[in-house]
Amino acid sequence: MSATITAVDAPDSARPASGSPLRRLIRPGAAALAGVLLFLSFPPRPLWWLAVPAFALLGWCLHGRRPRHAFGLGYLAGLGFLLPLLSWTGEEVGPVPWIALAAVEALFIAFAAVGIALVTRLPLWPVFGAAGWILGEAARARVPFGGFPWGKIAFGQADGLFLPLAAVGGTPVLGFAVVLTGFGLYETVRRVLAYRSTGELPRGPLAAALLAVLVPVTAAFAALPLVDGSAEDGTATVAAIQGNVPRLGLDFNAQRRAVLDNHARRTEQLAADVKAGKEPQPDFVLWPENSSDLDPYRNADARLVIDEAVKAIGVPVVVGAVLSPDTGKLRNTLIEWDPERGPVDTYDKRHVQPFGEYIPMRSVVRLFSSDVDRVSRDFGPGDEVGVFDLAGTKVGLVTCYEAAFDDMARDTVTEGAQLISVPSNNATFGRSEMTYQQLAMSRVRAVEHSRSVVVPVTSGVSAVIMPDGKVVRKTAMFTPDALVAEVPLRSSLTPATRLGVWPEIALLLVAAGGLGQVAAGAVRARRERSAG
Repeated sequence: MSATITAVDAPDSARPASGSPLRRLIRPGAAALAGVLLFLSFPPRPLWWLAVPAFALLGWCLHGRRPRHAFGLGYLAGLGFLLPLLSWTGEEVGPVPWIALAAVEALFIAFAAVGIALVTRLPLWPVFGAAGWILGEAARARVPFGGFPWGKIAFGQADGLFLPLAAVGGTPVLGFAVVLTGFGLYETVRRVLAYRSTGELPRGPLAAALLAVLVPVTAAFAALPLVDGSAEDGTATVAAIQGNVPRLGLDFNAQRRAVLDNHARRTEQLAADVKAGKEPQPDFVLWPENSSDLDPYRNADARLVIDEAVKAIGVPVVVGAVLSPDTGKLRNTLIEWDPERGPVDTYDKRHVQPFGEYIPMRSVVRLFSSDVDRVSRDFGPGDEVGVFDLAGTKVGLVTCYEAAFDDMARDTVTEGAQLISVPSNNATFGRSEMTYQQLAMSRVRAVEHSRSVVVPVTSGVSAVIMPDGKVVRKTAMFTPDALVAEVPLRSSLTPATRLGVWPEIALLLVAAGGLGQVAAGAVRARRERSAG
Protein backbone atom coordinates (compact mmCIF):
# COMPACT_ATOMS: atom_id res chain seq x y z
CA MET A 1 0.00 0.00 0.00
CA SER A 2 1.56 3.31 -1.05
CA ALA A 3 1.32 6.45 1.04
CA THR A 4 0.00 9.64 -0.52
CA ILE A 5 2.11 12.71 0.16
CA THR A 6 -0.05 15.78 0.58
CA ALA A 7 1.06 19.39 0.48
CA VAL A 8 1.20 19.27 4.27
CA ASP A 9 3.55 16.27 4.28
CA ALA A 10 5.88 17.35 1.50
CA PRO A 11 9.44 18.22 2.49
CA ASP A 12 10.61 21.74 1.79
CA SER A 13 12.53 20.60 -1.29
CA ALA A 14 9.23 19.64 -2.98
CA ARG A 15 7.48 22.92 -2.26
CA PRO A 16 7.57 25.79 -4.70
CA ALA A 17 9.92 28.56 -3.68
CA SER A 18 8.19 31.72 -2.66
CA GLY A 19 8.83 34.70 -4.85
CA SER A 20 8.28 37.19 -2.05
CA PRO A 21 11.31 38.06 0.13
CA LEU A 22 8.90 38.89 2.94
CA ARG A 23 7.35 35.41 2.81
CA ARG A 24 10.80 33.88 3.00
CA LEU A 25 11.23 35.56 6.36
CA ILE A 26 8.06 34.08 7.85
CA ARG A 27 9.60 30.79 8.98
CA PRO A 28 12.85 32.33 10.35
CA GLY A 29 10.77 34.95 12.15
CA ALA A 30 8.53 32.24 13.58
CA ALA A 31 11.59 30.32 14.81
CA ALA A 32 12.93 33.39 16.59
CA LEU A 33 9.47 34.03 18.02
CA ALA A 34 9.34 30.44 19.35
CA GLY A 35 12.58 31.16 21.20
CA VAL A 36 11.23 34.40 22.64
CA LEU A 37 8.09 32.58 23.83
CA LEU A 38 10.32 30.06 25.60
CA PHE A 39 12.12 32.91 27.34
CA LEU A 40 8.83 34.47 28.39
CA SER A 41 7.77 31.14 29.90
CA PHE A 42 10.59 31.40 32.48
CA PRO A 43 10.49 33.18 35.86
CA PRO A 44 9.90 35.72 37.17
CA ARG A 45 6.91 35.59 34.81
CA PRO A 46 4.31 32.93 35.76
CA LEU A 47 3.75 32.15 32.06
CA TRP A 48 4.98 28.53 32.10
CA TRP A 49 2.24 27.51 29.65
CA LEU A 50 3.85 29.59 26.86
CA ALA A 51 6.39 26.79 26.44
CA VAL A 52 3.70 24.60 24.84
CA PRO A 53 2.76 26.97 21.98
CA ALA A 54 6.47 27.79 21.64
CA PHE A 55 7.24 24.17 20.81
CA ALA A 56 4.17 23.89 18.61
CA LEU A 57 5.47 26.86 16.62
CA LEU A 58 8.97 25.37 16.53
CA GLY A 59 7.48 22.10 15.30
CA TRP A 60 5.85 23.96 12.40
CA CYS A 61 9.16 25.64 11.58
CA LEU A 62 11.13 22.39 11.52
CA HIS A 63 8.66 19.92 10.05
CA GLY A 64 10.08 18.50 6.83
CA ARG A 65 12.98 20.95 6.68
CA ARG A 66 16.32 20.00 5.20
CA PRO A 67 19.17 19.71 7.76
CA ARG A 68 20.89 22.97 6.81
CA HIS A 69 17.59 24.87 6.94
CA ALA A 70 16.73 23.25 10.25
CA PHE A 71 20.12 24.21 11.67
CA GLY A 72 19.55 27.87 10.83
CA LEU A 73 16.00 27.85 12.16
CA GLY A 74 17.10 26.10 15.33
CA TYR A 75 19.90 28.60 15.82
CA LEU A 76 17.46 31.49 15.50
CA ALA A 77 15.18 29.85 18.05
CA GLY A 78 18.15 29.31 20.34
CA LEU A 79 19.19 32.95 20.12
CA GLY A 80 15.62 34.14 20.65
CA PHE A 81 15.52 32.02 23.80
CA LEU A 82 19.00 32.32 25.29
CA LEU A 83 19.98 35.89 24.48
CA PRO A 84 17.32 37.40 26.76
CA LEU A 85 17.44 34.50 29.25
CA LEU A 86 21.18 34.89 29.86
CA SER A 87 21.34 38.69 29.72
CA TRP A 88 22.34 38.70 33.41
CA THR A 89 25.74 37.26 32.46
CA GLY A 90 26.63 40.63 30.94
CA GLU A 91 25.38 42.65 33.90
CA GLU A 92 28.85 43.84 34.92
CA VAL A 93 31.22 42.60 32.19
CA GLY A 94 29.47 44.02 29.15
CA PRO A 95 27.74 42.47 26.14
CA VAL A 96 30.62 40.50 24.59
CA PRO A 97 30.79 37.60 27.11
CA TRP A 98 26.97 37.48 27.29
CA ILE A 99 26.51 37.34 23.52
CA ALA A 100 29.36 34.86 23.13
CA LEU A 101 27.84 32.53 25.73
CA ALA A 102 24.37 32.69 24.18
CA ALA A 103 25.82 32.17 20.69
CA VAL A 104 27.70 29.04 21.76
CA GLU A 105 24.82 27.58 23.77
CA ALA A 106 22.39 28.21 20.89
CA LEU A 107 24.49 25.84 18.76
CA PHE A 108 23.23 22.94 20.87
CA ILE A 109 19.65 23.94 20.07
CA ALA A 110 20.56 24.25 16.40
CA PHE A 111 21.96 20.71 16.29
CA ALA A 112 18.92 19.41 18.20
CA ALA A 113 16.73 21.12 15.60
CA VAL A 114 18.47 19.21 12.82
CA GLY A 115 17.62 15.93 14.53
CA ILE A 116 14.04 17.05 15.13
CA ALA A 117 13.62 17.98 11.46
CA LEU A 118 14.95 14.61 10.35
CA VAL A 119 12.55 12.59 12.52
CA THR A 120 9.48 14.59 11.44
CA ARG A 121 9.22 12.12 8.55
CA LEU A 122 8.50 9.30 11.04
CA PRO A 123 4.96 8.34 12.14
CA LEU A 124 5.58 9.07 15.84
CA TRP A 125 7.80 12.08 15.26
CA PRO A 126 6.59 14.16 18.27
CA VAL A 127 7.99 11.48 20.59
CA PHE A 128 11.30 11.24 18.76
CA GLY A 129 11.50 15.02 18.38
CA ALA A 130 10.89 15.68 22.08
CA ALA A 131 13.54 13.10 22.95
CA GLY A 132 15.88 14.86 20.52
CA TRP A 133 15.40 18.13 22.40
CA ILE A 134 16.36 16.35 25.66
CA LEU A 135 19.42 14.96 23.87
CA GLY A 136 20.46 18.54 23.13
CA GLU A 137 19.91 19.55 26.75
CA ALA A 138 21.92 16.56 27.97
CA ALA A 139 24.85 17.55 25.77
CA ARG A 140 24.63 21.19 26.82
CA ALA A 141 24.68 20.16 30.49
CA ARG A 142 28.00 18.34 30.06
CA VAL A 143 30.18 20.15 27.52
CA PRO A 144 32.22 22.25 27.28
CA PHE A 145 33.97 22.90 30.62
CA GLY A 146 31.59 20.66 32.54
CA GLY A 147 28.47 21.98 30.82
CA PHE A 148 25.96 24.78 31.33
CA PRO A 149 22.42 23.45 32.05
CA TRP A 150 20.91 26.92 32.53
CA GLY A 151 17.75 27.16 30.45
CA LYS A 152 16.61 23.56 30.73
CA ILE A 153 12.92 23.60 29.86
CA ALA A 154 12.15 21.97 33.21
CA PHE A 155 13.45 25.03 35.06
CA GLY A 156 10.67 27.16 33.57
CA GLN A 157 7.95 24.89 34.96
CA ALA A 158 8.11 25.58 38.71
CA ASP A 159 4.56 27.00 38.60
CA GLY A 160 3.33 24.64 35.93
CA LEU A 161 0.91 21.80 35.46
CA PHE A 162 3.71 19.39 34.55
CA LEU A 163 5.81 19.96 37.71
CA PRO A 164 4.81 16.67 39.45
CA LEU A 165 6.64 14.79 36.69
CA ALA A 166 9.91 16.02 38.22
CA ALA A 167 9.31 13.46 40.98
CA VAL A 168 8.89 10.72 38.35
CA GLY A 169 12.05 11.17 36.31
CA GLY A 170 13.68 14.48 37.18
CA THR A 171 14.27 17.37 34.80
CA PRO A 172 14.61 15.18 31.67
CA VAL A 173 11.11 13.69 32.06
CA LEU A 174 9.60 17.04 33.03
CA GLY A 175 11.16 18.77 30.03
CA PHE A 176 10.26 15.91 27.68
CA ALA A 177 6.60 16.16 28.67
CA VAL A 178 6.47 19.88 27.89
CA VAL A 179 8.18 19.49 24.51
CA LEU A 180 6.06 16.47 23.57
CA THR A 181 2.86 18.37 24.36
CA GLY A 182 3.92 21.24 22.12
CA PHE A 183 4.92 19.01 19.21
CA GLY A 184 1.75 16.97 19.67
CA LEU A 185 -0.33 20.14 19.55
CA TYR A 186 1.26 21.16 16.25
CA GLU A 187 0.83 17.68 14.77
CA THR A 188 -2.84 17.65 15.77
CA VAL A 189 -3.43 21.00 14.07
CA ARG A 190 -1.47 19.85 11.02
CA ARG A 191 -3.63 16.73 10.65
CA VAL A 192 -6.85 18.71 11.01
CA LEU A 193 -5.73 21.23 8.38
CA ALA A 194 -4.78 18.37 6.06
CA TYR A 195 -8.28 16.94 6.47
CA ARG A 196 -9.84 20.29 5.60
CA SER A 197 -7.78 20.54 2.40
CA THR A 198 -7.98 16.88 1.24
CA GLY A 199 -11.11 15.53 2.90
CA GLU A 200 -9.11 12.52 4.14
CA LEU A 201 -8.76 11.92 7.86
CA PRO A 202 -6.09 9.36 8.83
CA ARG A 203 -7.49 8.36 12.20
CA GLY A 204 -4.39 6.51 13.41
CA PRO A 205 -1.99 9.44 12.96
CA LEU A 206 -4.55 11.88 14.36
CA ALA A 207 -5.08 9.67 17.41
CA ALA A 208 -1.30 9.48 17.92
CA ALA A 209 -1.07 13.27 17.72
CA LEU A 210 -3.85 13.73 20.27
CA LEU A 211 -2.19 11.20 22.59
CA ALA A 212 1.04 13.22 22.41
CA VAL A 213 -0.93 16.06 23.99
CA LEU A 214 -3.11 14.10 26.39
CA VAL A 215 -0.61 11.57 27.76
CA PRO A 216 1.82 14.11 29.29
CA VAL A 217 -1.05 16.06 30.85
CA THR A 218 -2.64 12.88 32.21
CA ALA A 219 0.71 11.67 33.51
CA ALA A 220 1.23 14.96 35.34
CA PHE A 221 -2.09 14.55 37.16
CA ALA A 222 -1.30 10.89 37.87
CA ALA A 223 2.01 11.93 39.46
CA LEU A 224 0.36 14.32 41.92
CA PRO A 225 0.43 11.77 44.81
CA LEU A 226 4.24 11.86 44.60
CA VAL A 227 4.18 15.55 45.56
CA ASP A 228 3.98 15.24 49.32
CA GLY A 229 4.80 18.00 51.79
CA SER A 230 4.09 16.04 54.97
CA ALA A 231 6.72 15.51 57.66
CA GLU A 232 8.11 11.96 57.80
CA ASP A 233 10.89 12.64 60.33
CA GLY A 234 9.38 15.47 62.29
CA THR A 235 10.18 19.10 61.59
CA ALA A 236 13.06 21.50 62.00
CA THR A 237 13.02 25.23 62.61
CA VAL A 238 15.55 26.76 60.26
CA ALA A 239 16.79 30.33 59.82
CA ALA A 240 18.23 31.72 56.59
CA ILE A 241 20.30 34.89 56.90
CA GLN A 242 20.51 37.50 54.14
CA GLY A 243 23.05 40.06 55.26
CA ASN A 244 23.18 42.05 52.00
CA VAL A 245 26.29 43.53 50.37
CA PRO A 246 27.73 47.07 50.56
CA ARG A 247 27.51 47.58 46.79
CA LEU A 248 26.47 45.75 43.64
CA GLY A 249 28.56 44.32 40.86
CA LEU A 250 31.88 42.60 40.50
CA ASP A 251 33.47 44.77 43.20
CA PHE A 252 31.01 43.77 45.89
CA ASN A 253 33.69 41.64 47.59
CA ALA A 254 36.20 44.49 47.71
CA GLN A 255 34.60 45.17 51.09
CA ARG A 256 34.79 41.60 52.28
CA ARG A 257 34.79 42.54 55.93
CA ALA A 258 31.60 44.58 55.43
CA VAL A 259 29.84 41.56 53.89
CA LEU A 260 30.88 39.37 56.80
CA ASP A 261 29.85 42.02 59.33
CA ASN A 262 26.44 42.35 57.66
CA HIS A 263 25.73 38.63 58.10
CA ALA A 264 27.07 38.53 61.64
CA ARG A 265 25.04 41.61 62.57
CA ARG A 266 21.81 40.18 61.12
CA THR A 267 22.40 36.91 62.98
CA GLU A 268 22.92 38.78 66.26
CA GLN A 269 19.73 40.75 65.59
CA LEU A 270 17.90 37.45 65.10
CA ALA A 271 19.32 36.25 68.42
CA ALA A 272 17.93 39.37 70.08
CA ASP A 273 14.53 38.82 68.43
CA VAL A 274 14.50 35.23 69.68
CA LYS A 275 15.34 36.37 73.20
CA ALA A 276 12.53 38.95 73.03
CA GLY A 277 10.04 36.33 71.84
CA LYS A 278 9.60 37.91 68.42
CA GLU A 279 10.99 34.88 66.57
CA PRO A 280 11.14 31.17 67.46
CA GLN A 281 14.50 29.68 68.37
CA PRO A 282 15.94 28.04 65.23
CA ASP A 283 17.54 24.60 65.39
CA PHE A 284 20.27 25.80 63.04
CA VAL A 285 21.12 28.81 60.87
CA LEU A 286 22.19 28.95 57.23
CA TRP A 287 24.38 31.72 55.83
CA PRO A 288 24.83 32.19 52.07
CA GLU A 289 27.74 31.45 49.81
CA ASN A 290 30.55 34.05 50.15
CA SER A 291 29.16 35.40 53.40
CA SER A 292 32.78 35.37 54.60
CA ASP A 293 35.26 35.92 51.79
CA LEU A 294 37.86 36.31 54.51
CA ASP A 295 39.34 32.92 55.35
CA PRO A 296 38.45 32.39 59.03
CA TYR A 297 41.21 29.79 59.39
CA ARG A 298 43.83 32.39 58.43
CA ASN A 299 42.19 35.62 59.62
CA ALA A 300 41.74 35.92 63.38
CA ASP A 301 39.39 38.91 63.08
CA ALA A 302 37.03 37.04 60.75
CA ARG A 303 37.06 34.01 63.02
CA LEU A 304 36.17 36.17 66.02
CA VAL A 305 33.27 37.89 64.20
CA ILE A 306 31.80 34.55 63.13
CA ASP A 307 32.34 32.95 66.53
CA GLU A 308 30.59 35.75 68.38
CA ALA A 309 27.58 35.66 66.03
CA VAL A 310 27.29 31.87 66.34
CA LYS A 311 27.52 32.02 70.12
CA ALA A 312 24.87 34.73 70.18
CA ILE A 313 22.33 32.57 68.35
CA GLY A 314 23.47 29.47 70.23
CA VAL A 315 22.94 26.87 67.48
CA PRO A 316 25.04 25.50 64.60
CA VAL A 317 25.55 27.90 61.71
CA VAL A 318 26.64 27.03 58.16
CA VAL A 319 29.02 29.75 56.96
CA GLY A 320 29.93 30.27 53.29
CA ALA A 321 33.64 31.10 53.15
CA VAL A 322 36.53 31.38 50.70
CA LEU A 323 39.53 29.39 51.89
CA SER A 324 42.96 30.42 50.64
CA PRO A 325 45.60 27.77 51.32
CA ASP A 326 49.28 28.65 51.01
CA THR A 327 49.54 26.68 47.78
CA GLY A 328 47.09 25.38 45.24
CA LYS A 329 43.68 26.68 44.33
CA LEU A 330 41.12 28.57 46.37
CA ARG A 331 38.17 26.72 47.84
CA ASN A 332 34.52 27.83 47.89
CA THR A 333 33.68 26.20 51.20
CA LEU A 334 30.74 25.80 53.54
CA ILE A 335 31.77 25.49 57.18
CA GLU A 336 29.66 23.99 59.94
CA TRP A 337 30.30 26.26 62.91
CA ASP A 338 29.33 25.00 66.36
CA PRO A 339 28.68 27.55 69.14
CA GLU A 340 30.95 25.64 71.53
CA ARG A 341 33.50 23.86 69.32
CA GLY A 342 33.87 26.34 66.48
CA PRO A 343 34.38 24.99 62.92
CA VAL A 344 33.73 21.23 62.93
CA ASP A 345 33.05 20.22 59.31
CA THR A 346 33.47 21.56 55.76
CA TYR A 347 32.09 21.07 52.27
CA ASP A 348 34.02 22.27 49.22
CA LYS A 349 31.90 23.23 46.21
CA ARG A 350 32.26 20.43 43.68
CA HIS A 351 31.05 22.14 40.51
CA VAL A 352 32.89 25.44 40.27
CA GLN A 353 31.76 27.92 37.65
CA PRO A 354 33.90 28.36 34.53
CA PHE A 355 34.71 32.00 33.69
CA GLY A 356 33.43 32.96 37.13
CA GLU A 357 35.38 30.94 39.68
CA TYR A 358 38.08 29.75 37.31
CA ILE A 359 39.17 30.87 33.86
CA PRO A 360 39.71 28.23 31.17
CA MET A 361 41.99 29.32 28.32
CA ARG A 362 42.82 32.52 30.18
CA SER A 363 45.08 33.99 27.49
CA VAL A 364 42.41 33.52 24.81
CA VAL A 365 39.54 34.83 26.92
CA ARG A 366 41.58 37.92 27.82
CA LEU A 367 41.39 38.99 24.17
CA PHE A 368 37.63 39.45 24.59
CA SER A 369 37.43 40.80 28.13
CA SER A 370 40.02 42.17 30.56
CA ASP A 371 37.63 41.30 33.40
CA VAL A 372 39.07 37.76 33.45
CA ASP A 373 42.00 39.14 35.44
CA ARG A 374 39.63 39.93 38.30
CA VAL A 375 39.81 36.16 38.91
CA SER A 376 43.52 36.26 39.72
CA ARG A 377 43.56 32.87 41.45
CA ASP A 378 41.35 30.02 40.27
CA PHE A 379 39.04 28.04 42.52
CA GLY A 380 39.39 24.28 42.61
CA PRO A 381 36.56 21.74 43.02
CA GLY A 382 35.93 19.51 45.99
CA ASP A 383 35.28 15.80 45.59
CA GLU A 384 33.00 14.81 48.48
CA VAL A 385 29.21 15.03 48.82
CA GLY A 386 28.18 17.61 51.40
CA VAL A 387 25.78 16.50 54.16
CA PHE A 388 26.03 18.19 57.57
CA ASP A 389 24.41 16.87 60.73
CA LEU A 390 22.98 20.05 62.20
CA ALA A 391 21.39 19.50 65.61
CA GLY A 392 20.20 16.06 64.50
CA THR A 393 19.00 17.13 61.03
CA LYS A 394 20.91 15.93 57.99
CA VAL A 395 21.21 18.89 55.64
CA GLY A 396 22.37 18.41 52.04
CA LEU A 397 24.56 21.19 50.64
CA VAL A 398 24.24 22.38 47.04
CA THR A 399 26.20 25.58 46.50
CA CYS A 400 24.64 28.08 44.07
CA TYR A 401 25.63 27.05 40.50
CA GLU A 402 25.48 23.38 41.51
CA ALA A 403 21.67 23.54 41.68
CA ALA A 404 21.56 23.53 37.88
CA PHE A 405 23.13 20.06 37.71
CA ASP A 406 20.90 17.04 38.25
CA ASP A 407 23.41 14.92 40.16
CA MET A 408 24.40 17.55 42.73
CA ALA A 409 21.14 17.63 44.70
CA ARG A 410 20.46 13.94 44.15
CA ASP A 411 23.81 12.93 45.66
CA THR A 412 22.98 14.67 48.93
CA VAL A 413 19.59 12.97 49.18
CA THR A 414 20.96 9.49 48.48
CA GLU A 415 23.55 10.24 51.19
CA GLY A 416 20.73 10.77 53.69
CA ALA A 417 19.83 14.48 53.48
CA GLN A 418 16.42 15.23 55.02
CA LEU A 419 16.52 18.84 53.83
CA ILE A 420 18.51 20.67 51.14
CA SER A 421 20.27 24.01 51.46
CA VAL A 422 21.26 26.02 48.37
CA PRO A 423 23.47 28.87 49.67
CA SER A 424 24.06 31.36 46.87
CA ASN A 425 25.63 34.69 46.01
CA ASN A 426 23.88 36.69 43.29
CA ALA A 427 25.31 40.12 44.10
CA THR A 428 27.44 40.09 40.95
CA PHE A 429 24.29 40.04 38.81
CA GLY A 430 22.56 43.05 40.29
CA ARG A 431 18.79 43.23 39.99
CA SER A 432 18.60 40.94 36.97
CA GLU A 433 16.31 37.94 36.57
CA MET A 434 19.11 35.54 37.48
CA THR A 435 18.04 35.14 41.11
CA TYR A 436 14.46 34.27 40.09
CA GLN A 437 15.66 31.73 37.54
CA GLN A 438 17.86 30.11 40.17
CA LEU A 439 15.04 30.09 42.73
CA ALA A 440 12.88 28.22 40.21
CA MET A 441 15.58 25.56 39.93
CA SER A 442 15.45 25.05 43.68
CA ARG A 443 11.66 24.71 43.54
CA VAL A 444 11.97 22.02 40.88
CA ARG A 445 14.61 20.23 42.99
CA ALA A 446 12.24 20.32 45.99
CA VAL A 447 9.59 18.38 44.06
CA GLU A 448 12.11 16.17 42.29
CA HIS A 449 13.48 14.84 45.60
CA SER A 450 10.53 15.60 47.92
CA ARG A 451 12.64 17.71 50.25
CA SER A 452 12.29 21.15 51.80
CA VAL A 453 14.82 23.50 50.24
CA VAL A 454 16.24 26.57 51.96
CA VAL A 455 17.96 29.19 49.80
CA PRO A 456 20.06 31.73 51.75
CA VAL A 457 21.43 34.41 49.39
CA THR A 458 23.79 37.32 50.14
CA SER A 459 21.58 39.91 48.46
CA GLY A 460 18.33 38.10 47.56
CA VAL A 461 16.04 36.53 46.79
CA SER A 462 16.39 34.19 49.79
CA ALA A 463 13.55 31.71 50.29
CA VAL A 464 12.14 28.74 52.14
CA ILE A 465 10.55 26.13 49.86
CA MET A 466 8.33 23.24 50.88
CA PRO A 467 8.70 19.72 49.37
CA ASP A 468 5.76 20.48 47.07
CA GLY A 469 7.70 23.38 45.51
CA LYS A 470 5.71 26.15 47.19
CA VAL A 471 7.62 29.17 48.53
CA VAL A 472 6.44 29.93 52.07
CA ARG A 473 8.93 32.66 52.98
CA LYS A 474 11.11 34.91 50.85
CA THR A 475 13.02 38.16 51.07
CA ALA A 476 13.20 41.25 48.91
CA MET A 477 16.39 41.90 46.95
CA PHE A 478 19.26 43.84 48.55
CA THR A 479 17.57 43.99 51.94
CA PRO A 480 19.05 42.56 55.16
CA ASP A 481 16.65 39.95 56.49
CA ALA A 482 16.28 36.69 58.38
CA LEU A 483 13.76 34.01 57.40
CA VAL A 484 12.69 31.68 60.19
CA ALA A 485 10.38 28.80 59.33
CA GLU A 486 9.41 25.33 60.49
CA VAL A 487 9.92 22.87 57.65
CA PRO A 488 9.06 19.17 57.28
CA LEU A 489 11.88 16.65 57.24
CA ARG A 490 11.64 13.69 54.89
CA SER A 491 13.70 10.57 54.20
CA SER A 492 11.71 8.63 51.56
CA LEU A 493 13.04 8.61 48.00
CA THR A 494 11.02 9.61 44.93
CA PRO A 495 11.24 7.54 41.73
CA ALA A 496 13.36 10.34 40.27
CA THR A 497 15.85 10.08 43.13
CA ARG A 498 16.01 6.28 42.88
CA LEU A 499 16.34 6.20 39.11
CA GLY A 500 18.96 8.93 38.85
CA VAL A 501 20.28 9.27 35.30
CA TRP A 502 18.32 6.33 33.85
CA PRO A 503 15.25 8.32 32.65
CA GLU A 504 17.59 10.60 30.74
CA ILE A 505 19.41 7.62 29.24
CA ALA A 506 16.08 6.10 28.19
CA LEU A 507 15.08 9.31 26.40
CA LEU A 508 18.47 9.52 24.70
CA LEU A 509 17.94 5.98 23.43
CA VAL A 510 14.53 7.02 22.06
CA ALA A 511 16.19 9.92 20.23
CA ALA A 512 18.88 7.60 18.90
CA GLY A 513 16.19 5.14 17.78
CA GLY A 514 14.42 7.83 15.79
CA LEU A 515 17.62 8.98 14.10
CA GLY A 516 18.49 5.35 13.43
CA GLN A 517 15.20 4.85 11.62
CA VAL A 518 15.89 7.93 9.50
CA ALA A 519 19.37 6.69 8.64
CA ALA A 520 18.06 3.21 7.77
CA GLY A 521 15.38 4.73 5.55
CA ALA A 522 18.00 6.82 3.74
CA VAL A 523 20.12 3.72 3.12
CA ARG A 524 17.13 1.79 1.74
CA ALA A 525 16.21 4.69 -0.55
CA ARG A 526 19.77 4.87 -1.84
CA ARG A 527 19.80 1.15 -2.57
CA GLU A 528 16.47 1.34 -4.37
CA ARG A 529 17.76 4.17 -6.55
CA SER A 530 20.90 2.20 -7.30
CA ALA A 531 18.89 -0.92 -8.15
CA GLY A 532 16.57 1.09 -10.39
